[in-house]
Amino acid sequence: MIVRSFKEIEDTDRHVRAASGTWESKRILLAKDKVGFSLHETVLYAGTETSMWYANHIEAVVCVEGEAELTDRDTGQTYTITPGTMYCLNEHDRHTLRVKKDFRCICVFNPPVTGREDHDENGVYPLLTEPEPEEV
Repeated sequence: MIVRSFKEIEDTDRHVRAASGTWESKRILLAKDKVGFSLHETVLYAGTETSMWYANHIEAVVCVEGEAELTDRDTGQTYTITPGTMYCLNEHDRHTLRVKKDFRCICVFNPPVTGREDHDENGVYPLLTEPEPEEV
């Protein structure tokens, strides 16, 4: 059984801040936990815009605080995301989040992320894997 809190992972290697300065994420479950998905609390900051494309992952997001405008970059369709709203990037959708109020959400990734990922120039997380433990 795994039991941990977001509070206890603050300022550890599971607390990732984007190089862009537009978001931070606490990764409470990662690939090394071997549960088949990763689970994160992510905050995107008001007044920022982040374009992403999870070409290698499926992501589901539940907004728990704040407000953002989500745009599907392939169709141009826009959605207002507020607390209690979920969106799932089930087709590796290219998307942009324009944050109106600090946007706190809970995210699930499959396959799980390792915690070392950051968006590349296309907004993509690379598909990283955990090294296998060495035989002792």
